[in-house]
Amino acid sequence: MLTDREAEVLTLLARGKSNKEISTALNISVKTVESYRAKIMLKLQLHSTGDLVMHAVRHGIVKV
Repeated sequence: MLTDREAEVLTLLARGKSNKEISTALNISVKTVESYRAKIMLKLQLHSTGDLVMHAVRHGIVKV
């Protein structure tokens, strides 16, 4: 289960936002975004950004 913040980062990643754009939008550092991305990928057993996007689409987090 993702935390609220991890879900928020996942949504922005799936919408194609860069780490820098996410850090600005959420008022956190780029390094923190990278940490969230790593935690999300570990929790969901995903291996790439493409996998993250596909997971988000399959679970209705974002729409194509």
